[in-house]
Amino acid sequence: MTFQGFTDETAQFLWGIRLNNERSWFLAHKEDYLAHAYNPLCALGGEVQERFLDANPDLALNLRVTRIYRDVRLVRDGRRYKDHLWFVLCPPQEGWTTNATFYFEIAPEGYELGMGYYWSPPAMMELYRKKLLEEGPRAEALARGLLERPDFRLMGDEYKRPKGEVSDLLKPWFNRKTVALCSPRSYDDGRCSGPGLVDDVVEGFQWLLPYYRFFRELDKAYLAQQ
Repeated sequence: MTFQGFTDETAQFLWGIRLNNERSWFLAHKEDYLAHAYNPLCALGGEVQERFLDANPDLALNLRVTRIYRDVRLVRDGRRYKDHLWFVLCPPQEGWTTNATFYFEIAPEGYELGMGYYWSPPAMMELYRKKLLEEGPRAEALARGLLERPDFRLMGDEYKRPKGEVSDLLKPWFNRKTVALCSPRSYDDGRCSGPGLVDDVVEGFQWLLPYYRFFRELDKAYLAQQ
């Protein structure tokens, strides 16, 4: 399947499942889910993976596309279905959620792409702070790069108390419990509705690559301690 873009029906379905998060509504709209959300997402992920790995043959990244069904072990509010869907390009090893990961997500309000951790153990973030201190010039160059790319934002939970003294440039990076670089976008930009979205996502991932390599070094240091 070739990616042709998401449609108005994509957002309509996602709003629908958010407001009607029950089995009967989903079963009545399952074909909408497949036609306007899941299948296009798979097609987009496949094309982005192929293009991105062709440009970076040294990378080993698996494509994972989420299903709409929530893990029943985590359902506490009765909401059985996700109202935002994503794919990730992630390292092939088990436990990929603790590794730096590229992602693309669609939600009722819009779409987003970026790179970060799905889950960051405290021990990993301790190594992260140590790496920022040890590689100050490199880390500051990455921080300056983000300031020059305003469509991407540094995101993640922060500690209430400072974890140490660093330069003003690195302060927004240093006190994080989790870390991600995110580019939220609106459906109104029109880019999501056509095949050109593949180019946009590949370009975004390519721009994020120096950050990904920095964090992959962190991943490997963390795994070496386990």
